[in-house]
Amino acid sequence: MPLTSRPPRWLPRRLLLALAAALLVATCGPPQGARYQRQQAQASLKKLEAPGLVIGEFHLTKVTDGDTIRVDGLDSGLRLLGLDAEETFKNDRDRRAAETDFMAYLAAKRGKSKHPVKAATPLGDLATTWAKEFFRGHTKVRLERDDAREIRDRYDRYLAYVFVEKDGRWLNYNVECIRAGMSPYFTKYGYSRRFHDEMVAAEQEARAARRGIWDPSLPHYPDYDERKAWWDARGDFIARYQPQIDNDPSFIVLTHWDSMRRIEERLGQEVSILATVGEIRLGDRGPTRVSLSRKMFGDFPLIFFDKDVFASTGLMAWKGEFIVVKGVVSAYTNKHTRRKQLQIQVDRPGQIILSPIPGLVRPGDVTNPTDSAAGL
Repeated sequence: MPLTSRPPRWLPRRLLLALAAALLVATCGPPQGARYQRQQAQASLKKLEAPGLVIGEFHLTKVTDGDTIRVDGLDSGLRLLGLDAEETFKNDRDRRAAETDFMAYLAAKRGKSKHPVKAATPLGDLATTWAKEFFRGHTKVRLERDDAREIRDRYDRYLAYVFVEKDGRWLNYNVECIRAGMSPYFTKYGYSRRFHDEMVAAEQEARAARRGIWDPSLPHYPDYDERKAWWDARGDFIARYQPQIDNDPSFIVLTHWDSMRRIEERLGQEVSILATVGEIRLGDRGPTRVSLSRKMFGDFPLIFFDKDVFASTGLMAWKGEFIVVKGVVSAYTNKHTRRKQLQIQVDRPGQIILSPIPGLVRPGDVTNPTDSAAGL
């Protein structure tokens, strides 16, 4: 059964025309015949938890939306790298609000958030329809990684590029989705190491042609310039440390598959960790605990015994943002569970480097703009 569907009936004519134009961007090919065998999928699955760029070939089972698909046999979904398509409508209330006054609907969704937020839009539904048409008749896909060390995200989703063979060549869906204007080049978690130039060019092409999200006549997020400034600032921050990530064994990216092993091997030694700020627990009688995001129920703690030091770092305003922390790895044994917890104790503000956020001033930027206090 082909993975396709009719466009939603409520889509206005100009959205349907935009979809037709976007579909012309992708090179379509004939159905690929026999169903991809489950045994072959299982062979590819063995590679999923091992580092390496090429994961394998799989049978595509479902196109969920513009940036989410499922393949046969995986225990979780995929996060398609470099993509952030707008959301699809999940309830009639949001759909009616968007149809009544789209800009008021988006303003209500954002509220007082300092950053742009996700919200369901007609372009989200359009991206889903486009994705289903792109994959129609092509049930075999090839999955590849951007970085051999990045296997899953915080929510246990596999990180991947998806390739489809059309007319004798493998097309990168992630790039083609951007080229069709169904998603911007999403750099919030870093620039693509393998396809950065292609994604930049695809976005420039889509903007110039006013496809999808770049068509001012269509109902989509109006704040992509703001989003891009924020995402690119994060991408620049990660790129700045890439030489150390690649060459310094004591510089650890917390989302890498082997990060906890590498941290444990350096117990009692100084390391630098790149991560995003997660939950913050202010200690009334005990220390303040800042969790660095790695995976659900598996984050890494920073411990602050001095509340003034914590306040001076500015971490409270940087939840969800990237930081680099430098410190000595220590171990703490919970007296109730008897479980050992690795951690870093932060004794001075200079151990923390905050990523830049457009519109916000990092503590110390005026007097110390070069981050030299952290020795990084």
